[in-house]
Amino acid sequence: MKSIKKLLALALALAMTAALAACGGSPAPAETPSDSAAPAGSAADTPAAPGKTYLIATDTTFAPFEFQDAQGNFVGIDMDLLKAIAEDQGFQYEIQVLGFDASLQSVQSGQSDGMIAGMSITDARREIFDFSEPYFDSGVVMGIKADNEEIKGYADLAGKNVAIKKGTEGAAFAESIMDEYGFTVTYFADSSNMYEDVKAGNSAACFEDYPVLGYAISQDIGLKIVTEMERGNSYGFAVNKGQNPELIEMFDAGLQNLRDSGKYQEILDTYIKK
Repeated sequence: MKSIKKLLALALALAMTAALAACGGSPAPAETPSDSAAPAGSAADTPAAPGKTYLIATDTTFAPFEFQDAQGNFVGIDMDLLKAIAEDQGFQYEIQVLGFDASLQSVQSGQSDGMIAGMSITDARREIFDFSEPYFDSGVVMGIKADNEEIKGYADLAGKNVAIKKGTEGAAFAESIMDEYGFTVTYFADSSNMYEDVKAGNSAACFEDYPVLGYAISQDIGLKIVTEMERGNSYGFAVNKGQNPELIEMFDAGLQNLRDSGKYQEILDTYIKK
């Protein structure tokens, strides 16, 4: 009898243990909310890395594309487009004011995530950078001192010096015709010093992207345009090749949304008067 009682007691103990284990075991893993549950405009709707702030390099001496207003704010076509696209796509960014050449180097070295600075899309640059869809079609014009009546075209530059800004469409065009027309060039890091060199008489002319020089002349800088626009390349937003593809995707998507809504043309009309 004792052995039967022991067996019954053991069976009861095992049953109670199993019941306790079923009631008090480890809880099931919590459900992970699906992307579809995220509210509209949240990080789930964009490919941006959560919490990441992108570092965007630029050159703020290239009005009307990027410059600082009287209050020190970054404004211009590029700056306004970037701001509107970031708002549309829901990503954060920080502007790095480096100058054009330094911006190129910063993106290449990985110190900056992207670059917007009136950057022409060329075959040579496509080997180093990935570009967005073009956001502006540019061209090149020649500027001279406002009271200069001698220079009317490229042929009048023979034996003279011309000011150009390194890495720009204007510089590339000047280099392409300098041997044909017999002039030399001096390179500058920014447009303002290039203009001053022409005004001082050290250079007979300068070559610049037409909206940039046109805007500068509208600000009474003492220069005038004497040539028709030479067709140039389009501008694009750039990242280091193979890096930050989500930035290009967001820029393109946001740019298309701005075009569709009319905001893109509104930004252009703010800075380029017809």
